[in-house]
Amino acid sequence: MNTEIPSFNACILESLKKHWELDAISDYGVQTFHYKDVARVIEKLHIILEASGVQHGDKVAICGRNSARWGIAFLATLTYGAVAVPILHEFLPDQIHDIVNHSEAKLLFVGDIVWPKLDAEKMPHLEGIFGNSNEEYTLLLGRTDKVRYARENLNRLFGEKYPKNFRSNNISYYIDSPDELAVLNYTSGTTSNSKGVMLPYRALWSNCAFAINQMGREMKAGDNVISMLPLAHMYGLAFEFLFEFLHGVHVFFLSKTPSPAVLLGAFADIKPRLIIAVPLIIEKIVRKAVLPKLQTPAVRLALHTPFLRERVKAEVCHKLQAAFGGNFIEIVVGGAAFSQDIEAVLHDINFNYTVGYGTTECAPLISYAHWDTFRRGSCGRTVERMEVRVDSPDPQHVIGEFYVRGANVMLGYYKNEEATAAVLDQDGWYHTGDLGIIDAEGNIFIKGRSKNLLLGANGQNIYPEEIEDKLASQPYVTECVVIQKGDKLYGLVYTDPEDMKAGGLSETMLEAQMEENRQALNHIVPPYARLQAIKLMPEEFEKTPKRSIKRYKYLNYPI
Repeated sequence: MNTEIPSFNACILESLKKHWELDAISDYGVQTFHYKDVARVIEKLHIILEASGVQHGDKVAICGRNSARWGIAFLATLTYGAVAVPILHEFLPDQIHDIVNHSEAKLLFVGDIVWPKLDAEKMPHLEGIFGNSNEEYTLLLGRTDKVRYARENLNRLFGEKYPKNFRSNNISYYIDSPDELAVLNYTSGTTSNSKGVMLPYRALWSNCAFAINQMGREMKAGDNVISMLPLAHMYGLAFEFLFEFLHGVHVFFLSKTPSPAVLLGAFADIKPRLIIAVPLIIEKIVRKAVLPKLQTPAVRLALHTPFLRERVKAEVCHKLQAAFGGNFIEIVVGGAAFSQDIEAVLHDINFNYTVGYGTTECAPLISYAHWDTFRRGSCGRTVERMEVRVDSPDPQHVIGEFYVRGANVMLGYYKNEEATAAVLDQDGWYHTGDLGIIDAEGNIFIKGRSKNLLLGANGQNIYPEEIEDKLASQPYVTECVVIQKGDKLYGLVYTDPEDMKAGGLSETMLEAQMEENRQALNHIVPPYARLQAIKLMPEEFEKTPKRSIKRYKYLNYPI
């Protein structure tokens, strides 16, 4: 790999020194750390790691809700030279136990919501467990004298190391090499078993360097950003924390679940300069805040009146921008497929959004385009230091699997050579499992996942995501999944009870509406993609922490 790639830890050190007096990270409404405060706490954690006998390359697990101390524990782990193991706090206790054990973590930093659910006896190889939800990382379990001594004597050890004031010239961090393992990130569970993705320092640096070069040009030190995606997922970690931290931006971690109501309040208060989001959040806000306004008789009439149309669209766009704080460069949507009907509305009003594409295995970025050059329906264009090709005889017109190669790509799956060999070929290409095309300008269009591909009765390839996108645009369809039974396709649909109530629909009326939806859908899809029936679901689909539906759980749903 390119030896010109600098040390990622050196970039962290440089940012700390450069932005020493600025606000760095906050637990929204609770506590704020300046960059100098972060440096001080990192140093204290380094003392704990060293006194606990942690060696360079040892694993340190971090599990809990997003918080300033979660972020500091992550930075401290890397800058010490240990390997960070972020664990989604939404995982079940047994999943967390398994990941801690599989990763061979020596220490665990855990949040106060997660810790009561865990059983330390099921993680016998941990030498210590620390709480990361409080001021001084309370020792919850110390199995060795070294760990207990480190925590009990932390302040004395810090005072002895820095008898005078702690200053920026005191800090010195482990210098990493590009291909050295930095993060062991376990996948979020869209398939039945998680795999430990081995991400090197070069992948972290490459993602952050790209973001600084692209989005950072319109952001300055001291700008605000809200972190609402899980830090244990690479999308949130890279683009709601690490990039901003290296750029001197102030990151606010939300202490509450990021519902639309909570987010709109935070947007108004913090006025973020950049918004990173998954489609579900944007879609909910647009459906509730924008679409009803566009469908009133007066607005519909105005939209059909040439001299009023552009003025109305500009007003709607301005109001939507104001709802997100009114100060953002763009909203970057990623992590799952974006509804085409919602995207059509945003594009029509000239809203400043864009869609990116990535995977955990690429830490995560593969493609992106700034909103003013973004091609609707695409996922942007290949980012710097990466190559993308389509396994297809005609990549512009015939769908094939995306292969990617470059600085962002993982080293492999931890202790799983078989799984690694299945996706990383000898030439360094990572086989993503995603299907699509690339147009003449290099715009990437994703059509679906190879493992979701269905086969029609006459051998046609059926991409359920494309059918679902059209079904989701039908009335009273909040969420949906298309499954196959024999040679027939069926739609599973969940309807938000609030939408039913607002529309005055009974269960019988809703079933009639779904039959209308089915017939309308079948008129706009090929014969082999038509639905035999729609079945109403009693509750929301189960989702991963990044809000993707766990499709595999519904493949055999009874019809």
